[in-house]
Amino acid sequence: MGVAVSIQQVVKNFVSLRALDGISLEITEGEFFGLLGPNGAGKTTLISCLAGLVRPDQGRLSVMGFDVLGDYREARRRLGVVPQELVFDPFFSVRETLRIQSGYFGIRHNDDWIDEILHHLDLTAKADTNMRRLSGGMKRRVLVAQALVHKPPVIVLDEPTAGVDVELRQGLWQFVQRLNREGHTVILTTHYLEEAEALCGRIAMLKQGRVVALDTTSNLLARFTRHTLNLRLAADGCLPEALRARATKQGSDWVFRLSGFFEIEPLLADIRQSGCVIEDLRLTQTDLEDVFVSVMQGAKPEEVSR
Repeated sequence: MGVAVSIQQVVKNFVSLRALDGISLEITEGEFFGLLGPNGAGKTTLISCLAGLVRPDQGRLSVMGFDVLGDYREARRRLGVVPQELVFDPFFSVRETLRIQSGYFGIRHNDDWIDEILHHLDLTAKADTNMRRLSGGMKRRVLVAQALVHKPPVIVLDEPTAGVDVELRQGLWQFVQRLNREGHTVILTTHYLEEAEALCGRIAMLKQGRVVALDTTSNLLARFTRHTLNLRLAADGCLPEALRARATKQGSDWVFRLSGFFEIEPLLADIRQSGCVIEDLRLTQTDLEDVFVSVMQGAKPEEVSR
């Protein structure tokens, strides 16, 4: 597979703030790629540079081989971006908005594709409704439709499900996954880490304008694999001091972090010998949220590009 998006040593400063600090990434054609990080990590700035909305101070970006600065028109034609902000023209209906967006790319008479997008985003009933009359969730659906109207090979979704209902979220992901299966490259930023874990084959984590983790989702989870044993005791104060030192209290539960399954049997034996009665027991495994917290706190895995 070829390279869909290439980002090489990109630096961007805003006065005294360095928003991007030498970021380098390559995303291959057909990938479903996650771009994660806390607020202020540089995700939206990087996307703005990729879309040609912000000019980097150093470095080079390209989309499907076209330089974002040197060949902007061709690069932008191959990119569809769903922004975080609800930006819309209040004077047009949904269908008119999508026809105008098509015109920006020189596309005419594509109502069949517009109808398909409207159907998959559950906007058919709102096709002739003025944009001002739509709810916030409906407006966000239109932003997704605008990004897809010219059938770009690379789709960037910047927090696309923020503030939208569960039904839309499920429908949107089914549609986007279909586009990905058909060969579209998808780049996703989201604060819903369970979405990234379920959808993304590879993930980059940003912190203070730098890439601090880059690997496949499965490898990131494997590197931080950790099980926790959650116990609820009949008499909360009966746990001996030696066992309390190994646990943390979360509500009414005692949480023991385990380095392996071999720790479970002796731990339960110690609890029984202390006279404690277990009311509830749950064994949980590391998820992407645990990995994210560990990376952001500094427990970084070795950076690997795969």
